[in-house]
Amino acid sequence: MKALRTFTVRPVLSERLAHLDRLASNWRWSWSRATHALFASMDPGLWVQIGENPSRMLGALGQARLDELARDDQFVARVHEEDDRLRAYLTGDRWFQSLPGPKPAHIAYFSPEFGVDGSLPQYSGGLGILAGDHLKSASDLGVPLTGVGLFYRAGYFRQSIADDGWQRESYPVLDPYGLGLTLLREDDDTPVEIALAVTGGRTLSARVWVADIGRVPLLLLDSETPANPEDLRHVTDRLYGGGGEHRLLQELLLGIGGVRAVRAWCRITGREEPDVYHTNEGHAGFQGLERMSELMSGAGLGFDAALAQVRASTVFTTHTPVPAGIDRFPRDLVADYLATGLLAGLDAGRALALGAEDYPGGDAGVFNMAVLGLHLGQHANGVSRLHGTVSRAMFGTLWPGVDTDEVPIGSITNGVHAPTWVHPALKSLSERAFGDALTTEHDWRDRDVVSDGELWAVRTAMKQELIAEARGRLAAAGSTAGAWAGDVLDPDVLTIGFARRVPTYKRLTLMLRDPERLTRLLTDPERPVQIVIGGKSHPADDSGKLLIQQLVRFSRDPKVRDRIVFLPDYDITLAKTLYPGCDVWLNNPLRPLEACGTSGMKAALNGALNLSVLDGWWDEWFDGRNGWAIPTADTATSDQERDDLEAAALYDLIEHQLVPAFYDRDGGIPVGWLERVRHTMTDLGAKATSDRMVREYVGALYTPAAVHAHALAADGHAAAVELAAYIARVRGAWSGVRVRSVDASGIAQQARAGDRLTVRAEVELGGLSPADVAVQLVSGRADADGDLAGERTVLTLDATGAHEEATVFEAALDLDVTGPFGYAVRVVPQHPHLVSAVEFGLVTFAS
Repeated sequence: MKALRTFTVRPVLSERLAHLDRLASNWRWSWSRATHALFASMDPGLWVQIGENPSRMLGALGQARLDELARDDQFVARVHEEDDRLRAYLTGDRWFQSLPGPKPAHIAYFSPEFGVDGSLPQYSGGLGILAGDHLKSASDLGVPLTGVGLFYRAGYFRQSIADDGWQRESYPVLDPYGLGLTLLREDDDTPVEIALAVTGGRTLSARVWVADIGRVPLLLLDSETPANPEDLRHVTDRLYGGGGEHRLLQELLLGIGGVRAVRAWCRITGREEPDVYHTNEGHAGFQGLERMSELMSGAGLGFDAALAQVRASTVFTTHTPVPAGIDRFPRDLVADYLATGLLAGLDAGRALALGAEDYPGGDAGVFNMAVLGLHLGQHANGVSRLHGTVSRAMFGTLWPGVDTDEVPIGSITNGVHAPTWVHPALKSLSERAFGDALTTEHDWRDRDVVSDGELWAVRTAMKQELIAEARGRLAAAGSTAGAWAGDVLDPDVLTIGFARRVPTYKRLTLMLRDPERLTRLLTDPERPVQIVIGGKSHPADDSGKLLIQQLVRFSRDPKVRDRIVFLPDYDITLAKTLYPGCDVWLNNPLRPLEACGTSGMKAALNGALNLSVLDGWWDEWFDGRNGWAIPTADTATSDQERDDLEAAALYDLIEHQLVPAFYDRDGGIPVGWLERVRHTMTDLGAKATSDRMVREYVGALYTPAAVHAHALAADGHAAAVELAAYIARVRGAWSGVRVRSVDASGIAQQARAGDRLTVRAEVELGGLSPADVAVQLVSGRADADGDLAGERTVLTLDATGAHEEATVFEAALDLDVTGPFGYAVRVVPQHPHLVSAVEFGLVTFAS
């Protein structure tokens, strides 16, 4: 008989074990090895069976076992020790508290998904894992951040593979209480209800679940509440479930409802209101419109002043390297929702314009969430250096007249949370060898500290754990694979890992391009290769499912099935075993369609070498010793030729470089291979971390956003009103701005290094004052086409007088470069509250 509803009943803990409640409800246990081990020790078999979640553990353990543990003085002492550590972690000063100067008081971090732990399946892939790692590092560093997302009752999905190789999805319903979440309640104990007016005279309500991620609260809005009619209860049913209007409702709830949830959280807890708002991808873009509505209806600001205030405090991170990856909704559908009174005081027409594709090649009938994010975020970034370049090109049409490399989108390369992703065995070796907790500053290259034998033994043990996991998963799958599961993989064989989401651009099946050659590599009698693969395709993506089916069918061929396996239901739990157990991590996307791709970082922190196309983070950090770069066939004349060429290059690297390096042994140990491993763990260990990433966000984006926001908000938002008036004045006058003439002197017929170039420009300002603009001399090396290439020098000319209704600007430049040289003169807006002089796309060049 199927239960109508299931839920977890928590036991009443004795006073001696009372601290277990606090330890179980704070997700720091997911990256604290000691706390994790404490719960596992209560019943190791049950711990694995219930999915390694402390709250579930307490519900499943039974009163008799808890009473027994309460009588165990040694266990009780461990509980108190861990509780003391947690208290110290939550209350002590950390990196952020020691920062001098101005800094943000509170950052609200919005994301559609958060990958904190495998037992909290609120993520689909890299975006969510990145968000989870961001929260953990913010906690470790003491950054005052609050996460904001949605609680999906069925998460993403659980994957199984049918006998024909086709992906099947299931959606187990989650019990938030059983996961260790708590409901946000008012002082009278009633649940907080967030309400949004939606179409048809309806109200979308949501309750707010709170997950404590160390020092960081994560607020998750849940539409499963009695206040909603049946259809609206399903708004947060599944991550990326449904389409069209269902997806729009999710994003309205995330953005608008998320701001309202933060307001409720701050009111109830006494927390200071956020001064910085970070939107992780465009899904939460409506948060900016909600805050504009607050400023207009509450503070009496006009649209433009409210926009200026919101932009100053907003950070927007794009993770999307292709337009197809952006959420776009019918403009009329969004208009219907904005017409409901959802956003009080906000001009719906002007709000719609903030997401309009009103640029060449755009679709006037579409509302674009990335465009909205960029219009509302004065501080914007991509997630790797290459992705920053791609983003500036992709979104450059929003800044007409601005050179692509000056489009105001920077980059902060993603990182991963080392305490989460480094295998416990490697952590133990690190602590034994270096005498302290896991850090990113250990020098693994010193053989006197860690011998080859020690390092190789740990690497082998991690591989053996992966093989045991692979055999267990295949045996439990209930498919034909179970018949040979006990024979798959060998700990002595070069092991390549490949696991990620399965959109077509990630090319899951590139390795199958020449199946005969792959088979020879896998089955070489002396130096074989084995491959472990995982990945999920979106339930609606049949092309991705077809790729999985092709791979699974190949892996079941009796000739290769012990050397290549597809592991179903790839998630955080599997990843924690898969990354450390591989010798090499493979990534072969279509360049440059991988925004960052952090799975290879997690593998690298565990001593795996990367084999990857130069895309995402690998493009900037590959150095020839930390792995191998797969050449890209940029000159190929077709997709088929490109895939053929790149697959051949992949096979060549494996056969002629990876295999010899791995199997070249000295006393049974691949010394040369370990040289690469040591270099990788030392070099990438210092920079491929989310701690480094969060520090960069604080310095480059959060702090400037907070400073700008406070400056504009002072004295009743006086500076925001002034900035809005300035923007309106400059936009209105810009068509009259013209560089009438440019004269240069001081250079002989043959310029020499050290000469002084004096430039005089006469500029018609169209009614603006000289203080409203900056006239700039931009100079640098010139290429064969006369374009300024590479690094440039920007020098601002001084206003020195007037001539025939034009303002005269002058400056002198000492020539300190040799070779082809060029300069240009341009006029841009100038205001102390602009982050970039070109952020409004207003640039006038001397012709």
